[in-house]
Amino acid sequence: MAVHSVLFRRAEDRDAARDEPPFFRDLNLDRVIDAIVAGREQYDLKPFFSAPLRDVDEVAYRHEVFRDLERPDVAAGIRAFAQAMRSRREHLEQVTKLRYQLQKQAWSLDAIGIYVDAVRTLCEHLRAVGIRSRGLLALRDHLSRYVASDGFVALASDTAERKDALAKIEYGLHIEAGRVTVGYYEGEADYATEVLAAFEKFERGAAKDYRRRYRDDLEMDQVEAGVLERVALRFPEVFGALAEHCRRHADHLDPTVAAFDREVQFYLAYLELIARFRPLHLGFSYPVVSDRSKEMCARDTFDLALATKLLEAKKAPVPNDLELTGAERIVVVTGPNSGGKTTLARTVGQLHYFASLGCPVAGREVRLFLTDRIFTHFERAERLGDLRGKLKDDLLRIHGILERATSSSVLILNEAFTSTTFRDALFLSTKVMERIVRLDLLCVWVTFVDELASMGATTVSMVSQVSPADPAIRTFKIERRRPDGRAYADAIAAKHGLSYERLRERLRS
Repeated sequence: MAVHSVLFRRAEDRDAARDEPPFFRDLNLDRVIDAIVAGREQYDLKPFFSAPLRDVDEVAYRHEVFRDLERPDVAAGIRAFAQAMRSRREHLEQVTKLRYQLQKQAWSLDAIGIYVDAVRTLCEHLRAVGIRSRGLLALRDHLSRYVASDGFVALASDTAERKDALAKIEYGLHIEAGRVTVGYYEGEADYATEVLAAFEKFERGAAKDYRRRYRDDLEMDQVEAGVLERVALRFPEVFGALAEHCRRHADHLDPTVAAFDREVQFYLAYLELIARFRPLHLGFSYPVVSDRSKEMCARDTFDLALATKLLEAKKAPVPNDLELTGAERIVVVTGPNSGGKTTLARTVGQLHYFASLGCPVAGREVRLFLTDRIFTHFERAERLGDLRGKLKDDLLRIHGILERATSSSVLILNEAFTSTTFRDALFLSTKVMERIVRLDLLCVWVTFVDELASMGATTVSMVSQVSPADPAIRTFKIERRRPDGRAYADAIAAKHGLSYERLRERLRS
């Protein structure tokens, strides 16, 4: 049976391996994904966030579902379905913990009843609301056929009959001298109401409560289990039918219903994260994604990992604008340290990655190229056990990237060749830049080598800004302008403890 998916139109995409991409930590995507899936561990959502799409129509397919789920009326019914399915799982988990078979069967019956009601209600809900996405429309059609199928009708009717039969059971208990006898109910009077009424006239204010407090756990004790076993002996047909029902419908879960229950959490979790940013007036939008044009545009975009980190303090990151038009492919970012350069580089990587997942992205008026792969090269600390040295490590890593990259890839370079002299860094960076241009890669390069920003029509210069009144104050705005020529000087000053900030500290002391 084909299983419909609201995440993947093609079965081969749904079944593909999903390992965490190697660039996750460089771009802080691991932190973002952790924030998205928090509280939803039972759904195992991380593999979905490690499976970027390669087709523009696949991206549009998810955009449609997101837009449907943004509507409160649509989302409310689906959240109610998800809650019911969680209750079903909790019932089945409880079955594995119980000792007594008859109690297990009762909990199993309740789980099936919850499932039947959840499926019916979801089907009716999707019929009633005006959904438009291909994913949810196909699910609605599947549920309509499923609810009307002989198998589901039999499941629903059998479950209702079993519940009704159990509800009609009446029995009597005779308790005397520590002995409990279970018999048929023969119309004996229930004196409980009369006894309570007789004692009400003696009630004067608050009295000590002598009522027994029952255990909070759901497991029956031996007396309860013994009573139930003897009730079952009195009504063998009812309990025999219950046992057969649980056996026959043990595999009652429809594969498409199961897939939807898990997959829809991908959308709900991401939309909930977006909702957390609304009080900070940080915008998200559906990117216009192309597999042909490499022009890039994003207004008021920001680092989603940084924004997530700042949420607790109710602070917002400084947004920036990005644009590449025509033949422009490479953004060279220069400027003083701690001015937001690396943050901007991560932002570009995050934009492309979440766009490839079919998600709304941070910013407005966003246009992006649908990349086949993202490559990152971020500066690493030297390791004592690594004898090849930092420069050699940089060269080998960048060489490996350029060997695997295609014209459809995106490359994020952050501070390469900082361990060598300026002349060598310029020479090596120029060679790497020439290779990037030949590959026609989209690239963001954070560097202290200002000369890279003017290497041709493919390069664009962006510079991190400082306050005009005090150069020690970073504005975290990255503007499109020519480099000011101080990037390398700033890097050397910082390396030797001669930066503006360090000198001020030393003079104060």
